[in-house]
Amino acid sequence: MTIKVLVVDDSALIREVLTRTLGRDGDIVVIGTAADPLEARQKVKDLSPDVLTLDIEMPNMNGLAFLDKLMRLHPLPVVMVSTLTTKGASETLLALELGAVDFVAKPNATLAGGLDAFGENLRQKVRAAAHSDVKGRALRATPAPVHIRTAAAPQGSLVAIGASTGGVEAIRVVLGQLPRDCPPVVIAQHMPPGFTTRFAARLDELTELKVVEAEDRLQLLPGHAYVARGDYHLRIERSSGQLKCRLAQDDLASGHRPSVDVLFESVARAVGPMAVGVILTGMGRDGATGLKRMREAGAFTIGQSPASALVYGMPRVAFEEGAVVEQAPVEAIAGRLVAALSRLRSAA
Repeated sequence: MTIKVLVVDDSALIREVLTRTLGRDGDIVVIGTAADPLEARQKVKDLSPDVLTLDIEMPNMNGLAFLDKLMRLHPLPVVMVSTLTTKGASETLLALELGAVDFVAKPNATLAGGLDAFGENLRQKVRAAAHSDVKGRALRATPAPVHIRTAAAPQGSLVAIGASTGGVEAIRVVLGQLPRDCPPVVIAQHMPPGFTTRFAARLDELTELKVVEAEDRLQLLPGHAYVARGDYHLRIERSSGQLKCRLAQDDLASGHRPSVDVLFESVARAVGPMAVGVILTGMGRDGATGLKRMREAGAFTIGQSPASALVYGMPRVAFEEGAVVEQAPVEAIAGRLVAALSRLRSAA
């Protein structure tokens, strides 16, 4: 299947670079470009693209305002092409909340790995977007949030969450239902440096938990969530009876750093049956091996259900490999993990 893409950016140079980069492997074809959202709106109608790449800062209409209207009137998979700045990171996270599938950092002189690495990353994100269920998500009614009064669990308990494409919104939904007395939560979300700081800050604004970017040797505390830092693996270790974060920049695992497998495998070793593992939406197989090790160590494990996941890739592999005890829609996952924590409390 050829993936038809519409490129929207006010820079003629960027439009040319994206067009050339996207068409490199032959399975993606740029069927049109637009210099602003008004032109893009007409080309969406005329060309019916499968995926749209979108800049944020553009003339005539801000990219976020256009995205908001597009998702309400004509839901379409969108990959944001964002600048690596604090403002750019904040706006990109807002774009993901509005319905964008994913984002890539716009190429510049300091981009790690150069244009080839950027191109490979962009093509992977566009392929994932083409297989995402954006229209299904737009049509599904948002259920009323479930009020969970307590998620208390014995000392030493831990919740570990892994996600990729679509995970920003899925993680917000899960964390948004957890009360302050829950055990520590550790999170590996595929995201580059510069974005995880803002992601943690945004989750901190939107949830009852204290959410921070993980730091090396930071002690894990109840009511807190720790987001893996971009370009660093996050591991959990037990030291002097305390659970702590460990950060390292060793080799990519499952093609990623941070890797969900790396986090989950460390949780299996350090926490064993006192942990609950959750694997959410994402493309690929990162997390399946680690989650299986968690299950084998006695942890309760949950996968996001097919109809609920924006991209049912990582949860599917985990389910097929026997790593998942049960699957649930994203809005029910917090309740399932709290039930598992309650069983730990009863057994203590």
